[in-house]
Amino acid sequence: MRTSETGKASGTAVVDQTALSSGLVLSARYRLEDLISESFGTSTWRASDETLHRSVCIQALPEDDRRAEAFFSAARQSTTVSDPRFLRVLDAVQSQDGVTYLVREWARASSLDLLLRESTLPNGRAATVVAELAEAIGNAHEAGVHHRHLHPGCVLLKDSGAVRITGLAVDHALLAPVEEYDSSGADAGYAEQLDVQAIGKVLYACLTGRWPGSSVGHLRQAPTQHQRLMRSRQVRAGVSRDVDTVCDQILGTPPRNHAPALRSARDIAHQLRLVGDDDAPQHDDQPSLVGVCSPDLFRNDPVVLPLGPPPAVNPPRRKPAALAPAPPSAFEVNKARARRATQGDRALIWTGIIVGVALAVSLAFIIGRTTTGAGTSEAASNTAGAPPRDVSVRPLAVKEIASFDPKGDGEESPAEVANAVDGDRGTSWSTLEYYNRPDLGGLKPGVGLLLDLGRVRLVSSVAVAFGASPTSFEILISEPGVTSAPTSLSGLRDAVSIDEAPAQASARLQQPARTRFVLLWVTELPPNAAANYEGIIEEIVVRGTP
Repeated sequence: MRTSETGKASGTAVVDQTALSSGLVLSARYRLEDLISESFGTSTWRASDETLHRSVCIQALPEDDRRAEAFFSAARQSTTVSDPRFLRVLDAVQSQDGVTYLVREWARASSLDLLLRESTLPNGRAATVVAELAEAIGNAHEAGVHHRHLHPGCVLLKDSGAVRITGLAVDHALLAPVEEYDSSGADAGYAEQLDVQAIGKVLYACLTGRWPGSSVGHLRQAPTQHQRLMRSRQVRAGVSRDVDTVCDQILGTPPRNHAPALRSARDIAHQLRLVGDDDAPQHDDQPSLVGVCSPDLFRNDPVVLPLGPPPAVNPPRRKPAALAPAPPSAFEVNKARARRATQGDRALIWTGIIVGVALAVSLAFIIGRTTTGAGTSEAASNTAGAPPRDVSVRPLAVKEIASFDPKGDGEESPAEVANAVDGDRGTSWSTLEYYNRPDLGGLKPGVGLLLDLGRVRLVSSVAVAFGASPTSFEILISEPGVTSAPTSLSGLRDAVSIDEAPAQASARLQQPARTRFVLLWVTELPPNAAANYEGIIEEIVVRGTP
């Protein structure tokens, strides 16, 4: 680390931050080549270290910036963390050539937020990346260093699968007000919890493509339900139960199902290494790092020396958005579309349609006038002879519910059956995962949930909310005299059958039937994210007369 005040005294030309350009050499060593980004009042460059002949990254801000001292101090503090997943600070120079800057190692990698803009990560890959991130942050916490501004833009993924992290301590020095910046570690507990929550948010973003809280970068805000963050499995189908549970243990306030909260980066890394991907077998399109030390973590990137003359000193910039013409309004767009629809031969078509509609309306009016008397008397007769409407139909209470698998091992996901009648769409009962065919892999005719109404009731309909679609199912009921739960299909009779039902389905019986036991019998399952088949039932409501 170097501190220099010899810029003007030695006669060296002082370079203003705005004058940094390609080809400029800092400290007679680092030649600026490409401008990568400008943010937080700093500029980030790809540069060439002419002493060691390697590519490096330089982040600079004016020496008279109020944050320069904190920026330099944070860069020096970050070097105490030796974890190779953090991009190392190779050098830091204070007040030289008109700027204060730090030099990091260069990594050819893609930002996680840009990857998530295209697609979410598979369960195994998300657990791998965030486990690496949590373990690195845990090492930093043990060294007394905190990130404080962790988000997907700080996480880089290399082609080899290695994880790199940027901005350790430095981003906080740039973003925090100067009077509030504190590098002494007095608020270490608060800073640690900020990092832990951020790790959970990165995991949530990897699984759903949404960011908990305000939108970040290219990620939209995550949805909430009753002012509480929706679980990742509710936002995107196919999310692993185990990884979803870990995510809820970090972000849940409190976690659901009385699960223990995770309050340290080490605990998060340990838990992600233990979870199994319950969507397996599933091919992960990225190499796994969990339990494996990637050789790339300790390999320096090859140096690529540019050929030919340096690029232009001042690259062209885009015209400011404020000077661009205003986009057309919705009214103007629809007006132009309507004008195009009535030009040429289309005008004749529209004329014919209008004339046809007018003739049809006139004919319907004439026929209606001639049949009004007969229709009215017939309707009155039918109304008088019809039975009174039954206004007592309402949801029926379910005394007991059990999984029904007579052709398998007798039960399926028994620990989740209560979720199907608890009135909460956020919980669900799921079948096992079946392969190759939607009809439960051809292994058995079906599987379902048996509902005990406590006594014989007059059942009219059954409404089902599925977590995925389409799902084919049947509603079977017992005879009125049956008082014990059936153990096979022979004790039940068909009431309703629906093929390829949507997510919200209602099965209405042709005639209300008296029964005590109602079976939801699933015969074909929808595909999940792993291209296998799995049924998800979020809620069942039986309607009838008590």
